[in-house]
Amino acid sequence: MASIVMWSYLLSSIYLAAALLLAVYGFNSLLLGLLYLHQRHRLVPEPTLSRLPRVTVQLPLYNERWVARRLLEAMDDLDYPRDRLEVQVLDDSDDLTRDIVDEVAERLRRRGLNITVHRREHRTGYKAGALADGLRSARGELIAIFDADFVPARDWLRRVVPHLVADERLGFVQTRWGHMNGTYSAATRAQTLALDGHFIVEQTARQRSGLLMNFNGSGGIWRRECIEQAGGWTARTLCEDLDLSYRAQMAGWNCLYLPEVVVPAEVPPTVSAFKSQQRRWATGSIQCLRHLAGPLLRSRLTLPQKLEGLVHLGGYLGHPLMLALLLLSLPLLLLDGGVRFHLTFLGLASLGPPIVYVISQAVQGAAGWRRLQALPVLILLGTGMAVNNTRAALRALRMDGGVFQRTPKYSLVGSKGKWAGRRYLVSGDAIPWGELAAALYALLCIAVAVRQESYYAVPFLCLYLAGFAYVGWSSWREARAERAGQRAAALSSQPSRPWVG
Repeated sequence: MASIVMWSYLLSSIYLAAALLLAVYGFNSLLLGLLYLHQRHRLVPEPTLSRLPRVTVQLPLYNERWVARRLLEAMDDLDYPRDRLEVQVLDDSDDLTRDIVDEVAERLRRRGLNITVHRREHRTGYKAGALADGLRSARGELIAIFDADFVPARDWLRRVVPHLVADERLGFVQTRWGHMNGTYSAATRAQTLALDGHFIVEQTARQRSGLLMNFNGSGGIWRRECIEQAGGWTARTLCEDLDLSYRAQMAGWNCLYLPEVVVPAEVPPTVSAFKSQQRRWATGSIQCLRHLAGPLLRSRLTLPQKLEGLVHLGGYLGHPLMLALLLLSLPLLLLDGGVRFHLTFLGLASLGPPIVYVISQAVQGAAGWRRLQALPVLILLGTGMAVNNTRAALRALRMDGGVFQRTPKYSLVGSKGKWAGRRYLVSGDAIPWGELAAALYALLCIAVAVRQESYYAVPFLCLYLAGFAYVGWSSWREARAERAGQRAAALSSQPSRPWVG
């Protein structure tokens, strides 16, 4: 009997600690929502362009056959003096993308665009290595960066460059990501809500409240001097953008976020592609936490900046905490651990992220309210990511770097286009089976909770069940569709056999 009480006390303590830590992230979302509502009407002055600095636009590519042409042609449309503009295509591709890049670049050079193609013998450092390699020969005072699936508007440079000219201590400017294929599927509609929550609410709240914000890797522009003084691009993490932006701000550089300047981009069209993107972001973020937590706490930044920075860097720790709560639920129910008040407290904090998503759509009018129909799918998607992101976070706690798995892009616009049967789809692994196993575990917990009349636990356990089932089943179904698409593509590419009479 004493042993049962001891185990019950121990597991309850661990559960409470995990619930409290998870609640920090939920309440932080509420805080950022309030800060946004307080700061949203604060306008950023638009300075006049007093001089025209030389700008280098870097386009890091790796096997982007479906979108490379569109990106390069968008560079030709930029409204900026040709004698002050340089475009670097940092092409690490080893497929047909190379031919596409060479053909388009040559055509644009004949039209007067200063565009060069840089290729390395090895993909050392992946994207960070490519950016650093290109910077060595870049002639620009300012360095703009666009990933392969982005299409900046014609006036993008005209709208962002004046801010860097007006403020010599401004290290980088980030603009808001738009969504070219936000209506493609239930998964993309859900992702647009998550992205809008970050780019409309969180980024605005952080920057305008004097807190640290991150460069998002694309759709932004840097002062070259800031990159170099902050230590340059490094591949020690898979989030080289987050790493450099925090080091720059700790070194005393300012940052600016312009939510009114939107650059469209492609949202991962499948749950599997989204999981791959999330794996990379989770790994890189936790690696940044390992490397930057100490310097952040020792820096001259204010206490609110330090605390918010730590919560921001550790955001992906929420998924291991969620998984821990699920795994602890069954033994606690069997031991009658008495965790009712823990779940109640966690429930209050869990309102934070949905409120951020609602705010991000409410400020966009009627169209935003219609997009909120995807909120239930986003909640399932966010919950079901726990196994995938926990694996990534645990890996990040013990090692640096890693393979930079690119997010596949297919030139999807609106609800048109296809991904099945085309190259670059994320390869399958055993994660879907782990997610389906977690769903079965949640179902077992529900059965025990109902049998013991512990109904307080059922809503949260049902969320786990639905989330893991949705993500696991979607991943398995997409892998099956891809295999069928590849078989069909292989058959259609085979030469027909001659008829023999």
